[in-house]
Amino acid sequence: MENDILVNFYENHCDEEERLLSREGNVEFVTTMKYIKEYLGDNKDAKILELGAATGRYSIALADMGYQVTAVELVEHNLKVLKSKIKPEHRIVAEQGNAMDLSRYEDESFDMTLVLGPMYHLYNLEDKKKVMEEAVRVTKKGGVIMVAYCMNEAVMIHYMFGKKLITGYMENDMFEEGFKCKSKPEEIIDIVRIEDINQVNEGFPVKRDKIIATDGAARYLRHEMPEFTEEEYRLFIEYHLATCERYELLGASDHVLDILRKE
Repeated sequence: MENDILVNFYENHCDEEERLLSREGNVEFVTTMKYIKEYLGDNKDAKILELGAATGRYSIALADMGYQVTAVELVEHNLKVLKSKIKPEHRIVAEQGNAMDLSRYEDESFDMTLVLGPMYHLYNLEDKKKVMEEAVRVTKKGGVIMVAYCMNEAVMIHYMFGKKLITGYMENDMFEEGFKCKSKPEEIIDIVRIEDINQVNEGFPVKRDKIIATDGAARYLRHEMPEFTEEEYRLFIEYHLATCERYELLGASDHVLDILRKE
């Protein structure tokens, strides 16, 4: 059932490519790519696994840069779009698969594993830990695992209150104590707090290197941002990249990126 809801969402309601190409979405893309490149360096022989590759915004960009990429995507529609972008010179393999089952890949096969989408659509700790278990298993010792999450407080501020939906959600018992959203498959996106992310990591041989507010204040400026001049937008990106590691910004960012090193 959960997969059916997700497939319908991406086939009929969500254009992930368009989102990341918007000025607002581009903040998330630029930030994530900055840290991917920072950790990969110039090692073009590095093997990268992207789980939940969607339509290939990251996988294709990394293949364009000469890296070896294995892209795994659950939704067939997204996978077709991704495959349509592959050029003969790309060192990329695109396959349909589930992030909770990477049995086709051997232990310690990849230098970097990117989990930039799957955690958005998993609604219990057991499933998230299964993804983490598989990501850790296929990543080399000393390798990097980057995991993206959607944050509770950002949703509360710009969605529940910003769209004046709070009373309806309260009446439908959609919150735990302390205004923690109860994520359900019908809501599409799972919402977390930092303590939830820490729970996912518990018990695995990983150490957090950094955690990043991937899009920071971009959502709060989504109406103003299209009117920015090129210079104003450049300065916003510069400001964002200078502050995205500040811990106090994490909760109010739509997305965060947990950067882990396998020990």
